[in-house]
Parts: sequence; structure tokens; C-alpha cells
Amino acid sequence: MTKVYNDPAEFKNEVINGFALAYPDYVERVPGASGFVRHGGPRAGKVSLVIGGGSGHYPSYSGVTGVGFADGAVLGDVFTSPSTEQVYRIARAASGGAGLVLAFGNYAGDRLNFAAAADRLRADGIDVRIVYVTDDIASADVDETGKRRGIAGTFTVYKIGGAAAERGDGLDAVERVMRKANARTFSFGVAFSGCTFPGRSEPLFAVATRTMDFGLGIHGEPGVRSDAWMPAAKIASALAEPLLAERPEGARRAAVLLNGLGATKYEELFLLWSNVQPLLVEAGVEPVMPEVGELVTSLDMAGCSLSITWLDDELEELWRAPAHTPAFRRGSVAVATFERYAGSASAATAGPAAQASPESERAAAMARRALHAMTAVAVEHEDELARIDAVAGDGDHGSGMVRGLRAAESAAADAAQGGVETVLTAAATAFGDRAGGTSGVLWGLFLRTIGQSLGDDDPVDAVRLARAVRRGADAMKDFGKAELGDKTMLDAIFPFVDALDANLAAGLGLADAWTAAARSAVKAAAATARLVPKVGRARPLAQRSVGTPDAGATSMGLLLTVVGQVLCLPTDA
Repeated sequence: MTKVYNDPAEFKNEVINGFALAYPDYVERVPGASGFVRHGGPRAGKVSLVIGGGSGHYPSYSGVTGVGFADGAVLGDVFTSPSTEQVYRIARAASGGAGLVLAFGNYAGDRLNFAAAADRLRADGIDVRIVYVTDDIASADVDETGKRRGIAGTFTVYKIGGAAAERGDGLDAVERVMRKANARTFSFGVAFSGCTFPGRSEPLFAVATRTMDFGLGIHGEPGVRSDAWMPAAKIASALAEPLLAERPEGARRAAVLLNGLGATKYEELFLLWSNVQPLLVEAGVEPVMPEVGELVTSLDMAGCSLSITWLDDELEELWRAPAHTPAFRRGSVAVATFERYAGSASAATAGPAAQASPESERAAAMARRALHAMTAVAVEHEDELARIDAVAGDGDHGSGMVRGLRAAESAAADAAQGGVETVLTAAATAFGDRAGGTSGVLWGLFLRTIGQSLGDDDPVDAVRLARAVRRGADAMKDFGKAELGDKTMLDAIFPFVDALDANLAAGLGLADAWTAAARSAVKAAAATARLVPKVGRARPLAQRSVGTPDAGATSMGLLLTVVGQVLCLPTDA
């Protein structure tokens, strides 16, 4: 259990504050952002490597920010992708004028948020490349490596990319060498017990006594198979053999990591390495500067992972290169002479809201009441949503929705003089920034699209509202690249918009039409229990999720239902 915390909702922020106080000689806190740049700020003329993901994985990502490694690190809430806004702010602060590489593990929320931030950075005239790491062999077959998630192999890929940027390689070269390293990196892990969120008393998943789970994720996802307890020699074989099976032809030298996940002691890791290393040597592998220790953790999970990056001369030089960061130091660092880049800046703040019509202000008041009710129902069902999400995911859906909706409600209240577009745009921005992850970016897009469709001038009638909600659903589908039947929130929202249109066409008033359509959404969400997930964190554990509805679809049904209840109230309620 994670035992040291104040308010669990502020866990990440307090961790960031403490890290900044502990390591001022290595990192600088970016004002108004959840992350850091290396001490001294961006280096003029140097490619900048910005890495990131959810908190809970220290020393990733802040712990490896420094010379020869990352130039910036952005952190989301525990096991949750940082928001688009946070990625954008850290990347802008880290930019040295020679281009940026954004690197992260291959998870849906990270891909969506980092891609959206990259679009904003390119609009600012910054050349941006994206590299996501796909090292986990348990998460997809060898013929679908692009679907594999990133686990501890991210450490090696970032180290190699950071070394290339430090020696002055150009943007094309840094991107190329990181992609090359990723293609030659393979990881496999085992868990002895699950991890526990701050403030929670139960782990995200349980490992039965005298058993262990192989193929775990680093966000509290359970393994793909369970085995009876075995001695260290057999664990070593179970980890090494599937990695060696994917060895590139002729490969011999390798960067090897034996990574502890947070609660497995260093003595245990060294004991296990004494069994792993002979297996590798017997197989003709020459470990090059192996690392044994905590490199990419998962809060208090007991377990470990083995990662192999197959080296050639180019990759070996970069793997051996010096680095000097809070958590990883190698060799003697001779820092090149750089001037601090003065061109990085934050986004301009928005100007005052345009004057809204009285009709739109009345619609905005209704939107605020709806957001208040949505927040209340999310809080009520937070634990249930977490339980559903933890069956095949990371268990953070409930907390993420609560964070996002509380922020959205507060932002909508602050936009007191705006019309419905102004209010929903403010709510969308706050939701996406605070919730993070896939839900953050998609719900933010959903609310923003509805607001833009309604505007600040015209009255909001039933037909316009239904059209706006459909546009919001289409925007989520287009941006998220998911399809109906993939076991996502889309499987609830599209039955809703179809039913809403049909109900209005049949002559029902808005409140009745919405309420009936919300029942369709709830029914469709429940029906996702029989589906097999095809995207997101639940995909590697697809069969385990059968019988449990999708958490995103479930929350969508709950929130649409409570909005219908608000629409049924008198307008002065």
C-alpha cells in the first residue's frame, strides 16, 4: 500500500513539489505545468528530448532529466497520461530551437495527448517528431509489434536518444536512432503482488498466494497468465526465453535491464541477476553495461521485468555515453557549451470572452447545472468505475472522471459572463488538463465541439442540441480512431445520439427524448460486457475483460442519465 500522502487527489502535485526541492541542481520546475526541464533551461541549437507519462513510475520521468538524457519531463496523475496542455507547456519550455522529440510508452491516452500537443507545437513553428516505445512482448504478438505497449524498455530508448541529442545530432538523426533502438528492444515482466493507489486500501489486482503473474503492465494491469511459485532459476528462464526467441539474426551484444517494480528489494534483484546472466551468456549474449535496479517502477508493485536492447556499434556508443541526472549517473560528463535558448515561451492567454446573447447565457446556466450534477454522480460512482476499469486496465477511470469534472465545473462557474460556447469551452479545457489520459482528451474534445456547435449567440433548441452532441460524438470517434464495437465509450454515445434523433423526430420534447435516449446508452454500455476490447490498455487482457462492461461506456451512460434529470427540472431550479 502507498502509505505516505495527504490528499490523494494532490499526490502527484506534492510529489513534483518535493522533487523540485530535492534536486534544484538538476531540474527547473516549469511554472504552471506538471513537470520539469533540465537545469539551465533549453540549450540553444540543441535537439530537445521531452519524455513523459503518468506518475508512479519513478525514476521515470523526472528522475532521468538532465545531461545525456531527457531535456524535459511531463507527468500526469498516477498511471494517467499527461494532458495535451501539460505536454505543450513542458515542450515549449524545453525547446531549444533545433526541434523536439516527444517520446512516451505506447498507450492510447499518451498517443492522443502527445499528438494533439505536437499539432499545437507545429502550429507555433516548432519541428516535432514523435517516438513511442513498444517493447512489451506480452501485449501483442510478434506480427503486431506496433500494438505493443511500452514498459521498462523505455529507459534504454530514452537514454540512447538523449545521448544522441547531447552530442549534437540533428533532429532527423535523433529520431532515427530512437526508432532503431525501439525496434531492437524487448521486455517481459512478472508480478508477485499488485500495486495500490494512494488513498486506496485494496490493490488494483491481486496475485494469489504462492503464485505469480507473467506479462504484467506498469499501470497496475494484471499479467496475461498466472503460474505457481517457482524458484529464482526458473523465473530467470521464464523471463529470458521469450525475449531470446525474438532475437534479431546475428545479434550478440545487448543492453540488459533487470528492473524492479517498486517493492522487490535490490537483494532479490541481484540474486535473480545471478541466474539471468549465465543464461544470457550461455545463449551467446554479451551484456553491455547491464543495469540492475529500479528504473521504471509501478508504485508499490512487487515484481520485476527483464529488457534486452540488441546493440550495434552505433547504439552501443550511445548506450555507453555519459549521463548525469538525479537518478542515473554514468561516466564523467563533459557538458558541451550551450547558451540558454531565449525563444521558448508559453501559450498566450485568451482574451476576454465575446458578448453573449441572453438566450445563450440561459443555455450556459443550464450547462453549469448539468456539470454540477455530472460531478456529483461521478463522485458517487467513483469506486464502481475504478473496480470495472481494474479488471483489465489500470483502475483510474473513476478518479480521472472525478478530477476532470470537478475542474470542468469550477471553470464553468468562473466563466460567469459567457454564453454556452464560452462556458463549455472553459469546461472542456479544464477537463482535459486535469483528467489527462484518453478520457481527458476525448471528453475535452466532446464538450468543446458541443460548445462550438452551439455558439454564444443563438438560442439552443432541441434540434440544435442534438446536432451538437452528434458532432461531439463524431469528433471523438475521428480523433480517437476507435470504431463501434471496440469496447469504448463510443458504444454508449452513438446509441444515445441515434435514439435522441429518433425520439425528437417522433415528437417528444427535449427532456423526454433525452431521458429515453439515456436509457439506450445505459443499456448499450451494459452490453459492452460481451465485447472484446480492441484498443486501449484493456486490449492485452481482452479475454479477461469479457463479462465486465467498459468503464468509459458505463460512465457515459451515467452522465447522460443525470443530464436528462437536469433537463427535466424547472429552468429556475
